[in-house]
Amino acid sequence: MYKKVISLLLISLLTISLFAGCGQKSAVSSDTIKVGWMGSLTGDQAVWGQCELNTVKMLFEEINAKGGVLGKKLEVVGYDTKGDPQEAVNVAKRLTTQDKVVTILGPNASGSAIPIAPVLEAAKVPDIATVATNPKVTVMDGKVKPYNFRVCFIDPYQGAVAAGYAADILKAKTAAILYDVGDDYSQGLTQFFEETFTKKGGKIVAKEGFKSGDVDFRPQLSKIKAANPEVIFMPYFFKEVALSSNQARELGITATLMGGDGWPSDQLLQMAKNAVEGSYFVNHLDFNDPEVQDFKTRYKNKYGKEVELNGYLVHDAVLMFVDALQRAGEPNSEKIAKALEETNIKGITGTIKIGKDTHNPEGKEAAIIKIVDGKYIFQQKYTPQ
Repeated sequence: MYKKVISLLLISLLTISLFAGCGQKSAVSSDTIKVGWMGSLTGDQAVWGQCELNTVKMLFEEINAKGGVLGKKLEVVGYDTKGDPQEAVNVAKRLTTQDKVVTILGPNASGSAIPIAPVLEAAKVPDIATVATNPKVTVMDGKVKPYNFRVCFIDPYQGAVAAGYAADILKAKTAAILYDVGDDYSQGLTQFFEETFTKKGGKIVAKEGFKSGDVDFRPQLSKIKAANPEVIFMPYFFKEVALSSNQARELGITATLMGGDGWPSDQLLQMAKNAVEGSYFVNHLDFNDPEVQDFKTRYKNKYGKEVELNGYLVHDAVLMFVDALQRAGEPNSEKIAKALEETNIKGITGTIKIGKDTHNPEGKEAAIIKIVDGKYIFQQKYTPQ
């Protein structure tokens, strides 16, 4: 009889746990709301992930010091994805099933943000990606993913901005592209740069690929040099940008270098200050905008270093979450997801009005940044015509 009672109790507990994922509330403490974070804390992009997690911790401390949200304290549970898509899936499962978070912030890369959608849908937990710009993060085959959101603009827009600026403002007639053939982000920017540049009458005179982890770009750059482009578009991340731009200059290439939001980092300037002098990249904001100075100062005072690009985006992801949580009225993941679809707030990276059919911020302008004397100098807000 005792064994039968225990068996029935275990079955009851299992049944309860199976239904707990439906619109789950923050577990463990009724006074605490658990929020997940995922991103790269190790590997080439660790500097971005560390900045993101630091920012979330700082903002939650500030919010909690003022009484929290809905009378409850916010707690971040952060895990390293190692920049690996499968690890991102593992982390998403852990956050939703074990930690019972009501929302996830991050990841900061499209390759990690795309594959976690089934996990989010199974748990009914929303995710707000930070710097994941591939369209497939939120929309697949024309259908919006119900629990995937983002705070940044997308690759079609970013690639078009870079191409439009090259053609319309820099008056370039020829361009070459060097891109990472295995990266969703790099492929996306490449596609839309090429489409926009050619539509504007420009010609792509060379297009060369490499694989993540490569350190020698000379074979591809030699072919690009022979094509003599006015502009070279480099849509990948700062480490490879530093290596390839140094090698380009060593080969005598004088073309203007251009890139996307994978460029800005203090490490780029440390590794390739002279090589990237005079280059342009598309960014989410002007680092010298008066509206971001308070945040920059608070971050530097707390951590003793400058905030990276990702810090600004996750700052606004936190604003999105808090706004949605307040409108949801309770820490219920499904209600938060519904509230996120109606987001219309002013962030430090611009106005964030989420499109219900895309889960993307609509109408965010891009900033064009030029590297001058080892500094990131804002040029203008630009929208391709």
